[in-house]
Amino acid sequence: MLVVGFPAQAFSTNCYVVAPAAGEQCVVVDPGIGVEEQLDEVLREHRLQPVAVLLTHGHLDHTFSVTPVCGAKDIPAYIHPDDRDLLADPVKGLSPESKQIFGGRLEWAEPSDVRMLEDGAPLSLAGLELTIDHAPGHTPGSVMYRLPADGEFAPLCLSGDVLFAGSIGRTDLPGGSYDQMMRSLATKVLPLPDEISVLPGHGPTTTIGRERATNPYLRDLAAGEGAPLAPKRGL
Repeated sequence: MLVVGFPAQAFSTNCYVVAPAAGEQCVVVDPGIGVEEQLDEVLREHRLQPVAVLLTHGHLDHTFSVTPVCGAKDIPAYIHPDDRDLLADPVKGLSPESKQIFGGRLEWAEPSDVRMLEDGAPLSLAGLELTIDHAPGHTPGSVMYRLPADGEFAPLCLSGDVLFAGSIGRTDLPGGSYDQMMRSLATKVLPLPDEISVLPGHGPTTTIGRERATNPYLRDLAAGEGAPLAPKRGL
């Protein structure tokens, strides 16, 4: 398996390219602000042909470049139906501070081909077998993408803004819910095996085992204690 990740030009949003190997088809995950040039460099370097853009949720820092990327490559975008409205109008999901940055001067058009994700359903793309985990809380339609182990690669989880190294996604934005986030962590994250590598929407990679032992949200949930207050990170 080939996985290449790099940060967008704003908000340190991670964009990922995942393929079975160099010279194969691939998927692009969360093309954020200003990623197009670097994305094209990655595709050229590894001789990759994208077949889809996968979105972990509908926030603008993860979707900003989805339409130009899909349009240039003539590929569809995938999103959970509960975040479909954010892809049509991303300003809905912004904090008041971010609306001041984007709201008055955002020219936006959604991709021409948008397809819906289903919780628990397998998704076969680019020779990859992905499993979709609907994990609301950060947004109503937040999802994680899981891939099985492949050779020397441990199983992967592209967690979006559900789970970070040492933290979780904020729940105070429009559509966010702290209670839903806690349920998602308890039912979708905690049951995962320790060896799963986590590629988050922001920040460094980690593992489920490391987060189970050190992340205060997972640690306290596993111990049956009340989790700490949700952080404010991202848009």
